[in-house]
Amino acid sequence: MSTQTDRNLARHHQWSVADIADVLEAGFLSAEAELRREQAVQGLDARSEVELHPLLQEILEAASIGATREVRYPSESRRRRQTEGRRCDLVLTPDGNPLVEPQQKQTLFAPNHAVELEDAFWLEVKCVAQFTSEGPNSSYSSDLLSTVRKDVFKLAADQSILHAGLLIMLFVASEDVAEHDLRIWQERCLEQTLPIAAPASRVVPITDRLGNQCCCLSLYPVRHL
Repeated sequence: MSTQTDRNLARHHQWSVADIADVLEAGFLSAEAELRREQAVQGLDARSEVELHPLLQEILEAASIGATREVRYPSESRRRRQTEGRRCDLVLTPDGNPLVEPQQKQTLFAPNHAVELEDAFWLEVKCVAQFTSEGPNSSYSSDLLSTVRKDVFKLAADQSILHAGLLIMLFVASEDVAEHDLRIWQERCLEQTLPIAAPASRVVPITDRLGNQCCCLSLYPVRHL
């Protein structure tokens, strides 16, 4: 199959936030079950946001979804140094195909099945916990209501990104708390005309070790500004 045909197939891939959410839910249920079998002292909610990125990548790749971490935003590609510029937490590609690397695009080293940046799904991740190892999280509300909006802006402002989403991982005491707090967050975003759509949300029960009893995974599609 030709390289051009491969790219056309990737371009016609229809990204579904519901399908991605289903994959993440199944992966988190499996990870939580493993921790219970091990009688682990620390749960998923004890991990930092960055420490959860490898788990997300592992879950997605197990479902044949390519997942590349820390990819530089297309608008930052003009920077000469690869270490410079803002980066996206995870960039997803269909069928486990690799993501094209701009510096290799016109060379013999470009993979045949590489997916163009504009055909991938760009995913920013935010993890907020109601309770931490130190007790109730004093910055819980501010982290949820302010910090995550920056990720929406980053995704929406880059004109080369056509498929994007914000994943909020909320570790809380109950599903009711998650629904209430995410509803307020969503209302605030809409009041500020942030370009988000209705989320695909899944709830994973977790063992209460710190005060959190569930992990709510809410994936919000992000549109252009």
